[in-house]
Amino acid sequence: MPFAHITGWGMFVPEPVLTNHDLAKLIDTNDEWIRDHTGIGERHIARENEFPSTLAVEASLKALAVANLAPTELDLIICSTSSPEYIFPATACLIQDQIGATRAGAFDLLAACSGFIFALNMAAQAIRSGSIKSALVIGSETLSRFVDWKDRNTCILFGDGAGAFVLQASDKPGGVLSAVMHSDGSGADSLTLLGGGSHHPATELTLREGKHFVQMDGKAVFRFATRVMGRAVIEALEAIGMTTSDVQWIIPHQANFRIIETAAKFLKMPLDKFVINVEHYGNTSTASIPIATVEAAQKGQLKSGDKVVFVGFGAGLTWGAMVVEWTGPIPTKKHINPEQYRFFARLRRFVRRAIRYIESFYSRKEV
Repeated sequence: MPFAHITGWGMFVPEPVLTNHDLAKLIDTNDEWIRDHTGIGERHIARENEFPSTLAVEASLKALAVANLAPTELDLIICSTSSPEYIFPATACLIQDQIGATRAGAFDLLAACSGFIFALNMAAQAIRSGSIKSALVIGSETLSRFVDWKDRNTCILFGDGAGAFVLQASDKPGGVLSAVMHSDGSGADSLTLLGGGSHHPATELTLREGKHFVQMDGKAVFRFATRVMGRAVIEALEAIGMTTSDVQWIIPHQANFRIIETAAKFLKMPLDKFVINVEHYGNTSTASIPIATVEAAQKGQLKSGDKVVFVGFGAGLTWGAMVVEWTGPIPTKKHINPEQYRFFARLRRFVRRAIRYIESFYSRKEV
């Protein structure tokens, strides 16, 4: 049975930065209050021409470059997002087209902030089953589009960004070792974005009622997160006979520093074993774990053979954890520049759309 290794990683965040001091000009808050309650100092906000797919494409091409893998070699693309560009088509399909992954199946996975762990597990299981050899897993968000900038309980939290991993099959032991995924729909009303679906399709009334903004019971989410984070880590480790003493790094969902701090106390682990960057990005939902991982890799914190635990929680309610042995890119003599495939992707898009137009023209004549 092949093993599913993380062989490439990349991230991308929009350039515009919104600091706590900037927010203090919009709502009744201040830098000290936000830092004390969340640990957040600033967050990145997407420009008008930036979307989950455009952020994801940048992160994905970087991940493919690290893995030295051509987009045309991908078998599967999973985009985990809480802020998809459309209900359909899937954001993953837009990414697949833009990077030139011509043979990859692509779909979106929605499990809120836990989604990246769920998506990684789906891709890893597909590789371990032997049905595919490579996958691109992305977390990409522009949640700033769904924030009520008059609600200081939510607008201080969220930022935009994308992170991506390449997974590849290998006979060498390592990679994804275990994963646990959990849900509890009885808490679904704790964190919601109600407008735009079939229950509350967009109307003048839903706009007036603010149903297209994130709504959150902050205290309920905090209690839930602090209860499940540590337990999920233990459960994922016990599944493979490991303990926290075997772990070099915990990379948690970056929602709130106080939640991470509480999880560290539960696990009886020092905070310096946790990768934390919530101060600079805020809560980027599905993108937070890959962004934190990429930064840790770039700083040289992650070394081959390290045992790493990803853990997250989110709306649904959902939560999960994954244990990974970090190995890095698979050695190869070839050199791939994924950026070059962008041109061919645009050319292919033009040609295929032209063919569809011609086909539709002749089909009308036949009718």
